[in-house]
Amino acid sequence: MKENPLISVITVVYNGEQHIQQTIDSIRNQTYKNIEYIIVDGCSTDGTVNIIKDNNDVVTKWVSEPDKGLYDAMNKGAEMANGILIGTINSDDWYENNAVELIVEAFKNNPSKLIFHADKNCIEPKGGIHVKKGRTSTFFLKYYAMIMNHPTMFVHKELYKDHKYNIELTSLSDYQFVLEVLNDKGNVFYYVPKVISNFRLGGISGRLQFKKVLIENYKARHLSGMNHFQCLFGMFFRLNAEVYKYLFT
Repeated sequence: MKENPLISVITVVYNGEQHIQQTIDSIRNQTYKNIEYIIVDGCSTDGTVNIIKDNNDVVTKWVSEPDKGLYDAMNKGAEMANGILIGTINSDDWYENNAVELIVEAFKNNPSKLIFHADKNCIEPKGGIHVKKGRTSTFFLKYYAMIMNHPTMFVHKELYKDHKYNIELTSLSDYQFVLEVLNDKGNVFYYVPKVISNFRLGGISGRLQFKKVLIENYKARHLSGMNHFQCLFGMFFRLNAEVYKYLFT
């Protein structure tokens, strides 16, 4: 393995002029420097493209064209990427300055692992912050929910040869993606117990009603190859877990 392997980072954006400069600056300020930075813009109509052009010292390559949504844009970015690991940070969010360095260190020490993930700060609309830790239980991953923080995930490029984000799902295509990897490769995930990204609450997944969350989780499991019984068990396990949290926490 190279001492300083190339790492790709993708930002997907549409009309993100309010926050994208902070996202770009978080790449500029990384303590690890061998980064290929790719921005996939969905034909923004605000000042986003001008901001991208003004940061050509950081942005390695970019495209602005129509797409079929968030996950279609992520797939485009993965196809454009040359790094051995590929991370995704959306235009509302930003990395801690040592994020990529921590991931590369974990990768060097655990070369058999294929997806690396960590903790994130959740930024509430009124300014509060709480930490959402990643989890490592494959049982909870299969039957509870997407327990990895996608804005912290760095995925080995080899996985994108066989797995893509499903553009038909509203918000949980990342869940289907990691379940497919689990079914195909086993537990190839590595958890770094550090906060490496900052995530603004209020996106698509945060606005989904719980009923829709259950349905989308079922679809993600089913499409990943889990059988009907496993999918139903996951739905009822998640429902019971939420009832327990509501009553006893």
